[in-house]
Amino acid sequence: MRSINDWFGSYAADHQNPTNRAIHWVCVPTIMWAVIAALWAIPSISAWTRPGLWSVLAMLAAYLFYHRLSHNLGYAMAIVFAVSYAIAWALYGALGPRGLLILAAVLFVLAWIGQFIGHAIEGRRPAFLTNIVQLLIGPAWLMGKLMRRLGIAY
Repeated sequence: MRSINDWFGSYAADHQNPTNRAIHWVCVPTIMWAVIAALWAIPSISAWTRPGLWSVLAMLAAYLFYHRLSHNLGYAMAIVFAVSYAIAWALYGALGPRGLLILAAVLFVLAWIGQFIGHAIEGRRPAFLTNIVQLLIGPAWLMGKLMRRLGIAY
């Protein structure tokens, strides 16, 4: 398995333009939350499970991937997942599953439009077109930058 520094180095190579980076600070978390919210809106499989089951399972899988790369990064992403979960839960209660799904879909599409604009400015195609795992690296790359700014080793 590649190291976290290998992943971040590969991702950073496709994200050199300051405007593209700024766009990523808005769009990557929005896309991540939209996926979590959309998964939240999928009905539970039985009376024994609750809304949000699919979202929790996806976040758990992503957490395990991040934790394997870096324990501190995994913990930081778990905090992001908990906040994302709480927002999705609150909006699920306020909007219902259909409203949450519509909101998630709109934000997802708008954020991807932003991402592609950023990459047009950059002059490079999105990293995930080279390696699909880069979809998981984007949020971690931003968290790694935040952790470094705060003096926390990832």
